Amino acid sequence: MRKKNIKHIDFAALNAVCMSRLEGLLATWLPDGELQGREWVSLNPTRADKHRGSFRINVNTGRWADFATSDKGSDPISLYAYVNGLSQSRAALELKQQFGIST
Repeated sequence: MRKKNIKHIDFAALNAVCMSRLEGLLATWLPDGELQGREWVSLNPTRADKHRGSFRINVNTGRWADFATSDKGSDPISLYAYVNGLSQSRAALELKQQFGIST
């Protein structure tokens, strides 16, 4: 039954919802960050990061990278999964629940 729920996740639609509110989500997910131009620059919560600069998220595209570790992704779901230590599927299910998306 759990796999059935995963098959019904429209990742593109969910990413579109996330992109429409990305700056607000980033302020929640990475509250120590700040907008610099079109990038959210934050400490990386997955490691002992002490200085902002290497962990960046493009607010126009949703692409993100930690240039100190080579970790990167291409959308908000992958970012949410990364910062919370989740699989892509679990991250998508949690985001659907947060946004009240039932399908």
